Amino acid sequence: MSEYSFNKLAVVTGASSGIGLATCAELLGKGVKVIAVSRTCGGLTPLIQAYPVHLQWFQADVTEEADLNRLRDFTQVQGTVDFLVPNAGVAMLSAADDHDAFERQWQINGKAALQVFRKLSVLMSPGASVVFVGTFLRQIAFEGLGPYIATKAALSALVKTMAVEFSKRGIRINMVSPGPTKTAIWGGLGLSEGELQVVADGVSKRLLTQEFLEPEAVAKVIAFQLSNGASGVFGQDWVVDAGYSLI
Repeated sequence: MSEYSFNKLAVVTGASSGIGLATCAELLGKGVKVIAVSRTCGGLTPLIQAYPVHLQWFQADVTEEADLNRLRDFTQVQGTVDFLVPNAGVAMLSAADDHDAFERQWQINGKAALQVFRKLSVLMSPGASVVFVGTFLRQIAFEGLGPYIATKAALSALVKTMAVEFSKRGIRINMVSPGPTKTAIWGGLGLSEGELQVVADGVSKRLLTQEFLEPEAVAKVIAFQLSNGASGVFGQDWVVDAGYSLI
């Protein structure tokens, strides 16, 4: 527990489900105060009931600057931001040259993540840590997800330079790129239940665990990157994909 202090404050976006929700739970379990940001409360209700003092839900659309300004002002009242996880993201099935699909996904996966950081970095002091969330697919080809992969790969590349620049302020910046994980993002691809099952079966065969990751497995890696236990880690993009990219 030494790498986490009970008076730390974290902000997590995309917090109502999946990896974002699991990250909130992981940090709360370590005594961190959390501002959970999402458009809907979703799966946060049990956590709010379990941690009425340490968890605050903030309703916002991270693509709207007015909402981000409200988030900054709300957070400033709470204190210094020690941990930030810009996790909100979207995946859409589309052709690699689909301009509209790229623009939509870049708005959320790229621009919004950077805007969240820009708005809240002014509230950070030396020792703060940021973990962006990418995708294991940046290393491989995956038909139908080209624009999604491109938005995450761009963010991964930028994280390296950001890590250098913000190290001068004592802020660490890294990234975690999850592999196939049991989250709602797969259901948002627009595939039928049967089509999703075919994809899931094919993907699972390449995983060394033979099954999709639980969000909690990814959240534990994010929490470690945030912690002082990873104080020597800067600008890294850690892939957590149950061995998918090895085969």
